[in-house]
Amino acid sequence: MEVWLKKEDFMAVNKIYKRPKIKLCGLSSVSDVEVANALKPEFIGFVLWQKSKRNVTKDKAAELKKLLDPQIKAVGVFVDEDAKVVADLLNNGIIDIAQLHGSEDNSYIAKLRKLTDKPVIKAFQVKSSDDIADIEKSDADYVLIDSGQGTGKAFDWKILEGIKRDFFLAGGLDPDNVAEAVRAVAPYAVDVSSGIETDGKKDRIKMERFVGNARN
Repeated sequence: MEVWLKKEDFMAVNKIYKRPKIKLCGLSSVSDVEVANALKPEFIGFVLWQKSKRNVTKDKAAELKKLLDPQIKAVGVFVDEDAKVVADLLNNGIIDIAQLHGSEDNSYIAKLRKLTDKPVIKAFQVKSSDDIADIEKSDADYVLIDSGQGTGKAFDWKILEGIKRDFFLAGGLDPDNVAEAVRAVAPYAVDVSSGIETDGKKDRIKMERFVGNARN
């Protein structure tokens, strides 16, 4: 006897077993980009915030972008940056997507959209299920959910059970827990930075393990 899944059940199963996209963030050197080109994540990130230890300048980002496989999208990470500065980097092809990690709201996103047609990711810090409402209301093309502003600490993924839109999952991910995270919340994408580093530098072995475990 054949057994047919209801449409809603099929969609749920498909979401669970769909491979997440991968973002390797905080790349800052030629060797970082070379490893990324070999692993082919869907996204990489350049941090364009001076207070970050992973900060790269506009010129450095442009240099690294030229070396990046064109199939990989470069995300620029900003914190309360002037919208004109962000749009300039997008419109000149130095980055493909802007990731907003500060207090930027829908009015800021609207201002940015008048300056560029490139995609926007808005990052949210999630402390409890009460924060989900703000995520659902965001006008950004994508949302990223983290435990804090680049803290590298994980949070209780059960908080995300009620979210309806696709999201990037960040915060405390590493090669050892990324498969568990994918099974637990089925994110659109997984985002990692400190979890693929050793002594503050990107670690090729950890990068390879993270990508392999996220995909498999």
